[in-house]
Amino acid sequence: MLIPALLAPDLSILGYLAGPRVGAVTYNLVHNWALPVGFALLAIVIGELWPLLAATALAAHVGWDRALGYGLKLPTGFKETHLGRIGRDRSGR
Repeated sequence: MLIPALLAPDLSILGYLAGPRVGAVTYNLVHNWALPVGFALLAIVIGELWPLLAATALAAHVGWDRALGYGLKLPTGFKETHLGRIGRDRSGR
């Protein structure tokens, strides 16, 4: 159950089926620090454990992505991120 929870945020990549601009928005909505913080606050407010578990899995995913050099996507394409270009050809060509 842990592995699917850690990989579930990558389903946001499906937004790229509607184009790079929509894909960047859907990807960035899930792959930022605000969402896990929001889930953690929700856990405190409602006194339930499940939002805290979701926050932990999402924060781990986002942190791992950043550690690997994957950043928030730019609307110009999937390989363009706020941390720089990703992939084999990092020169931008």
